[in-house]
Amino acid sequence: MRARFSLTEFRGRQEIVLNHMLGGRSGLMVMPTGGGKSLLYQLWAARGEGLVLVLSPLVSLMQDQSDQARQMGLRATCLNATVSRDERQQRLRAVARGEIDLLFVTPERFRQEEFREVIKARRPVLLAVDEAHCISAWGHDFRPDYTRLGEIREFLANPQTIALTATATPQVQKEILKELRISDGFCEVDSIERPELALNVHECYGLDEKIRAVVGLRFQNPGAVLVYGSLISTLHKVADELGRMGLEPMIYHGQLRGGDRKRLLREFQASPDAFMLATPAFGLGINKPDIRAVIHLELPLAIESYFQEVGRAGRDGQPAAGHLLYDSDDATIQMDFIKWGNPDAGFVASVYRLIANNPQRVAQEGADYLREQLNFYNKRDFRVETSLNLLEKWGCLKPAQNRLGFEAEREPTSEDLAQLKTEQRLRVQNTKLHQMLDWAQKTDECRMVRIQQYFGETPSADCGRCDACASKLKNS
Repeated sequence: MRARFSLTEFRGRQEIVLNHMLGGRSGLMVMPTGGGKSLLYQLWAARGEGLVLVLSPLVSLMQDQSDQARQMGLRATCLNATVSRDERQQRLRAVARGEIDLLFVTPERFRQEEFREVIKARRPVLLAVDEAHCISAWGHDFRPDYTRLGEIREFLANPQTIALTATATPQVQKEILKELRISDGFCEVDSIERPELALNVHECYGLDEKIRAVVGLRFQNPGAVLVYGSLISTLHKVADELGRMGLEPMIYHGQLRGGDRKRLLREFQASPDAFMLATPAFGLGINKPDIRAVIHLELPLAIESYFQEVGRAGRDGQPAAGHLLYDSDDATIQMDFIKWGNPDAGFVASVYRLIANNPQRVAQEGADYLREQLNFYNKRDFRVETSLNLLEKWGCLKPAQNRLGFEAEREPTSEDLAQLKTEQRLRVQNTKLHQMLDWAQKTDECRMVRIQQYFGETPSADCGRCDACASKLKNS
C-alpha cells in the first residue's frame, strides 16, 4: 500500500476487512462516502494474482475510475455503452489475454455471451459489488439488474466477493448478503458519524425565499459550495436570479453534452471557491475534499440519499455544513418523482411497441412522439425516460442516429418485465420519503444522532453542531 498508493495508514475498518479477505472470506463493507472503499479492490488488483471484477451501476464514472487506477500503476479498464464497439472488442481481447487486472462493468454486460465466456475463462480472483445497496428492494436506490448478482456469482463459480456501499440499514445489510448467496459472510460497518459536519434545516416558503437563503449561505460559507436541486428548470431559475445579484454559479445536469459535463467537472475540481448548482447525479464518486457546504433546495427522497449527498462536504476533515431548505410543498414534488419514476410492465412494453412499430415517427420526433401517444403532459412524469433506460439496459434497444437515439432490437421478455417490482418499489420509496420528512420536521433531537439511529448505530452523545443542538444550547 505504501509503495503503490503512497498511503501510510488504514482508515476506519479497512484493515479489518482486508484481514477477512486474506483469510478467504467474502462479505460486506459499509463505509461512509469518501471513506476509502475502492482501496480494498485496488489493493487486491495490485497483487497481480488474477482478475478483479468490479460491478457498478455508475456507467458515467467507470472511465474515471479505470483512469485513476491506471495512474496508480494498475492494469485497469472498463466496458460500457459509452465505449465504441471496436474499442470494447479490443479491451475484451486484452482481458482474455490476461493483460487486465482490474475490470469495471455493469451487471447488464453479463447478458452478452462473448463477455460471459471470457470472464468465466479468466476465473476472477475477486468479485467487487459497488453500490451494493442497489441489490436490496428495501434500499433507497434498488436496481432490477442487481437482482441477478447471485446468479452471476454462481456462474463464475462463486469467487471471493466483497460488497461495498456507503449507506445500508441493518435490514438492507442482511438482504445484500442473502441475495449474493454469501453464507457465513462478514459484515463490517464503519460509524457514519461525521464530527466535522453540522447539519441544518431551514424552513422556507417558496422559491424566492430559498434563493435568498442560498445567497446568504454562499456568503457565510467561503470556499466550494454545492447546491442540489431536483428539477433542471429550478436550477436555471435559481442561476438566473443569482446572476442578477452578481453571483455566477456553474450548472450541471444530465441533459448537458458529455464534453460540457467533463469541462464543468474539471473546473469544479480545480477551484477552491467553486459554486455549483446540480441535480443529485452530480458528485457521485467525485473526490473534492474541500467542499465547505452542501445546500439542498428540496427535500431528498430518502435519508440514505440525503446523507450520501451532504456527505460530500468536509472530506478534508475541516468544518463543513449541510443546509436543507425545507418547504412543506417539497413532499408533493418528491411524491410525484416516485409516482412517475416507476413505470409498470404494461407501460414499458407500450414504449417498446411504439418504437418498434413507428420507426419513422420516432426518428423524426423522438421522445415527444412517445409522450404524445401515451397521453401525458405532467412535467414530472419521467416514465418514458425510465422506460428507455430500462429497455436499453435489457438489450431491447440499440443506439441509432435518430432524434430518440435508439431503435428496436428485441421485445422485452416476461423475465425482463418481472424485474420491475413496481408496487414493492412504490411502497418502499414512499416509506423512505416519510422518514425523510419526519427527520426534517423534528427540531428537538440531534440530527446526526437520528441519522445514526436510522442506520442502526447507538450514538454516545449529541453532535453539538446541528441546528437542533444549537437551539437546545441557546434555550438551556
